[in-house]
Amino acid sequence: MAKYLMLDRRVLNPQAMENVSVRVTPPEKDVDNNPLMVQDRPWEIRIDNGYPNVIYDEEKEIYRCYYTLFTDDLGTEGTTVKERSARNYLPRMDRVTSLCYAQSRDGIHWEKPALGRVEWRGSKANNILFLFAHGTGVMLDEHSSSPDSRYKLVTKMDIPGHGAYMAVAFSPDGIQWSEPVPWPDYNPQADSHNLPFWNDEEGCYMLLSRVWKDGIRMTTLSRSDDFIHWSEPKEMLRGRGFENQIYSMPVFKWGHLYLGLASMIHEGDRTDENFDTVDCELTWAVEPEHFDFAAPGQPVIPRGQGHYPTGDFDCGCIYASPPVIGPEGDLWLYYMGGNGQHTNFRETSLARARWKADRFAALMPKREAEESLATSNKIKFQGPSLKILAQAIDKAKPIMLEAQIHRVWTEEALPGFSFEESRISETGNGWKAIQWPKGLENLSGTSGCIKFRFKNLKIWAVEGDICLDGHRLWEGADMENEGF
Repeated sequence: MAKYLMLDRRVLNPQAMENVSVRVTPPEKDVDNNPLMVQDRPWEIRIDNGYPNVIYDEEKEIYRCYYTLFTDDLGTEGTTVKERSARNYLPRMDRVTSLCYAQSRDGIHWEKPALGRVEWRGSKANNILFLFAHGTGVMLDEHSSSPDSRYKLVTKMDIPGHGAYMAVAFSPDGIQWSEPVPWPDYNPQADSHNLPFWNDEEGCYMLLSRVWKDGIRMTTLSRSDDFIHWSEPKEMLRGRGFENQIYSMPVFKWGHLYLGLASMIHEGDRTDENFDTVDCELTWAVEPEHFDFAAPGQPVIPRGQGHYPTGDFDCGCIYASPPVIGPEGDLWLYYMGGNGQHTNFRETSLARARWKADRFAALMPKREAEESLATSNKIKFQGPSLKILAQAIDKAKPIMLEAQIHRVWTEEALPGFSFEESRISETGNGWKAIQWPKGLENLSGTSGCIKFRFKNLKIWAVEGDICLDGHRLWEGADMENEGF
């Protein structure tokens, strides 16, 4: 049994599609509880991007949040909202970035415990884990053989006036951390969210970071076998000109794909309504070296309404954490929402939104009043089961869904597997089974493609006894048989 998301471009044949496009399905914001956590401590002078890392520790039954902030910033400290509204923010080179920690039992109510680790202006009664830590990424390493390194982090140690370097640290419990260990090799700019994760296929650690090249920001990938020695960062995705640059991009594994949450900063035109704001877009990859945008220009976490200082808490900037899977299988997407422009004054809060499993981006009609046609690439049939995850666009109107199977999409449907002979039935939770009188089991071991004809429907995924059998293959004349 295999499942393929419709945002996976390998699945569809673009030559055999009509009236369809991929549309992001935004998660539902938790309006009853958002914002979950605000900047309300004296040392939280400016949370800024936050770069949240929200992790659920099943062993301890606790949510942990690690976030970046400025614990010293003379350009912000002491100013009132009225003063901030009257002038632009001017970043200072002597700002101090730090890493803080919060925790929650239910994912809604958060506390900032006094850790007693770091002295800030004469007191250790704060939740600071590290001073001078910029863009820290934290992971809970289930593959670690050492209990002392169950938690791992990568950060840019940035000490004003003394330079900056990449470093890692280790922790048995997510609270007590080792001293930062400098990278032996390489020192990329990495002035953003540095997110580490484990790659099962390659059996190594990977790190997503950011550098500057050709005048814009771009996302990079590094590898490590021991979490200390990292390879040179290599470009794996860049945005679209000045107007849509990737500021940071945490990722998570979902089935056979990697999904990314790219924060896109809009520069290049000061007169544009979205200038200097940050939207979050969905990206995807089969292999981490090559990401692509699922639906360019479509925010996956829409910003709130309004502008600084009276707009919604998340009307200016969105920076996400890899999601946490809830007990019912839904994904809770935690994010830092700022209420102002990226390079201006803003206040930042932690919030969350709920995504239903697999419902990340749907294949939808461009023109809702017309029929749509989507055709798969070559698929190998392995058994009787085939179903799609789909839902009516307008629940007050009926849907139309039919499917047929071809050896080659330009040929007639196979006998017994036509649109007219297809039968659709509900199986629960949005899944719809597709059957034909002859039965898919009669095609086991053979390959072909499936055409879906539908109306008033959005389709997120297909699942069944199937597997991809190549894509964008030559389907023209058989040259060997033509005497060539």
